[in-house]
Amino acid sequence: MRRDAQAVVLLLVGGGMLRLAWTGDYLDYVKPYAFWLIVPAGILLVAVAAITGVQAWRDRGEADDGHGHGEPKVAWLLLAPVVGMLLVAPDALGSYEAERTGTVVGAEESRSSYPELPDDVDPVPLTLLDYAARAIFDDGQTLEGHRIQLRGFILYEGDEPQLARMVVSCCAADARPVKIGFDGDVPAGLEPDQWVEVVGEYTPRQGRDEINGELVPYIEVESVTGIPAPDNEYQ
Repeated sequence: MRRDAQAVVLLLVGGGMLRLAWTGDYLDYVKPYAFWLIVPAGILLVAVAAITGVQAWRDRGEADDGHGHGEPKVAWLLLAPVVGMLLVAPDALGSYEAERTGTVVGAEESRSSYPELPDDVDPVPLTLLDYAARAIFDDGQTLEGHRIQLRGFILYEGDEPQLARMVVSCCAADARPVKIGFDGDVPAGLEPDQWVEVVGEYTPRQGRDEINGELVPYIEVESVTGIPAPDNEYQ
């Protein structure tokens, strides 16, 4: 590839990384701590692009003097996937992936005890992973007697809506969902990928994930309210 093409590719990739960090869209792909890796890497790529661009300008001057040789213009086609990535960046993983991936809860190690939930907070906000772990591995002992608040997106297992959120260890490539079933009076018209806040109480009802057969806990629904998607859609 010609140096000028290299400089453009480096500039687009580095600039794209900085744009993702600036807008916060990087959270669609990696954990928040990666911000401090993305920014230096983006700055370095932009700096290398500048140096490469200067060298390309010098090389072109030499070519104009009759000492250079042209390279295939097809090399510029390598820019196509880079530009496409910047213009059509994929969203965070949602119901499509969650419906086709087994729940992550079965991979969690059970613990003999869980911290008691506060009595002066009503409802108690919990992550879906915390609720699922308490419901399955602690038999809901620390959940009983509390109203619980959960936030996630809607997916469907057959005709049954569920609440879900993707859990990542490092990046979107290793994302797996945690799923919560609905018990009680569930409102109609819930749409896949719709973000909602669910308030309810623990119920001992459990099901099995159709993908990997792991346990899926349920929550006795009191209310379901639509909410905007959070900046960081992963847990």
